Amino acid sequence: MKFFIDYWWLILAVLIFLGSFVTINQGFIGVVTMFGKYQRILRPGLRLKIPFIEQIYKKISIQNRSVELEFQAVTIDQANVYFKSMLLYSVQNEREDTIQKVAFKFISDKDLMQALVRTIEGNIRAFVATRKQSEILVLRRDIVEFVKEHVDVSLEEWGYHLQDLQINDITFDQAIIDSMSKVVASNNLKAAAENEGQALLITKTKAAEAEGNSIKIAAEAERQAAQLRGQGVALFREEVAKGMSQAASEMKQANLDTNVILFSMWVEAIKNFAEYGKGNVIFLDGSSDGMEKTMRQIMAMQQLAENK
Repeated sequence: MKFFIDYWWLILAVLIFLGSFVTINQGFIGVVTMFGKYQRILRPGLRLKIPFIEQIYKKISIQNRSVELEFQAVTIDQANVYFKSMLLYSVQNEREDTIQKVAFKFISDKDLMQALVRTIEGNIRAFVATRKQSEILVLRRDIVEFVKEHVDVSLEEWGYHLQDLQINDITFDQAIIDSMSKVVASNNLKAAAENEGQALLITKTKAAEAEGNSIKIAAEAERQAAQLRGQGVALFREEVAKGMSQAASEMKQANLDTNVILFSMWVEAIKNFAEYGKGNVIFLDGSSDGMEKTMRQIMAMQQLAENK
């Protein structure tokens, strides 16, 4: 006890020395007040302050902070929409006036969070209230941009900045989900039927084109075959006429009757009928009048060949 009485001044000096230092962690900025009034800020590291007079009012985090939101909104056609989103925000910058706003705008972080969440929910509800439920799913990016545009103004007054807003999930009432599933299923069936019809049309069209081309090819082949057959018959007749003319000339030089040639041709024709008839019945006029008629026709053909 005597030691404390004798060396009270030394103890007081040690306390004053120790109270003159304060440590600010990385990622935080200290707000110093004197007699309850804002005085200055302290940046990360070991800092000096006036002991017992200057107080560390609050340590402001300048790191990014996130919060998850779940809330409900109503569309213009009275459909309930349920949102799940993630909000990422931070202090706007490290300037002294910005840190001062952050430190004194709200009593606690709980009040800040409540104001921030309600502001974002209000903006999303205002946007959704002007849209139909069928449009909401495709307007995810538009919702985020709308919220950023309107919320950033309020956050700047509080010293904060909205880094990102991610809408992770958008759902509806079960009845709406069931009806949307039916609509999707019916659209898929309709698309499948249309595709099947188009495929069938293409198949039939291609088949008709192939059949038409086949008919054209067959007709062209038949035409060429008929032409060749006609040319063959013409050449055959020409050769026959030349042969008969030559044979007749030789027989005349030998003082023989040319009718022998015609008779031999007639006999050869009957022989050919018998060899290659393959069981078919062929009726021939075997009378002398029939033979005479046939001979006159052959002689007429010979006369025609000689005139040529």
